[in-house]
Amino acid sequence: MPSPNESGIVLSAFAKGTLMMEDGLSTPVGTRRSFFVKTTVFISSLIGISLAVPLIGYVIAPALQRRSKEWVSLGKADALPIGEPKAMDYTMTEKDGWQERHTTKGVWAVKQSNGEVTVFSPICPHLGCGYRWDQQDRLFKCPCHGSVYDINGAVKAGPAPRPLDTLPSKIENGDLLVQYEEFKSGLAKKVQL
Repeated sequence: MPSPNESGIVLSAFAKGTLMMEDGLSTPVGTRRSFFVKTTVFISSLIGISLAVPLIGYVIAPALQRRSKEWVSLGKADALPIGEPKAMDYTMTEKDGWQERHTTKGVWAVKQSNGEVTVFSPICPHLGCGYRWDQQDRLFKCPCHGSVYDINGAVKAGPAPRPLDTLPSKIENGDLLVQYEEFKSGLAKKVQL
């Protein structure tokens, strides 16, 4: 139990410490010291936080970013034959968080008589197999389950739930540019991964 002071008021140890005088001065001992300690701790905390927040952001930010999509050149659009599908490979850089890797992708490009180009994903929308162009029958054919598509990507036969997936493409300064995307297989609707 706390002991009473000269006036008979019971004080806690904290109150006694703040009321004690040093050398007869009227400034309580510990008040100035505790103020400087608290101020130093507060300022040090602010400095620590101001250094930690950017560092944590630098470390975590790449993991929170989505994969970047880039336009990749497939070559000159004029070099494509009209009405003949052409398999085209290209190398693209994929950035995913901290990782950066170079991968080779393939697409099918079909140039129309009006000069427009349709670029198809090389993956069959049925179960994700690769398909090929049959020049004799003038059809795209998937060897896995017999899906067949015409030159415009429409389903002609087989279990495919939707037409061939088209990729974003554009012609810029004579170059055919494409953005590679992948889609879920086996669905009637085109859903991007």
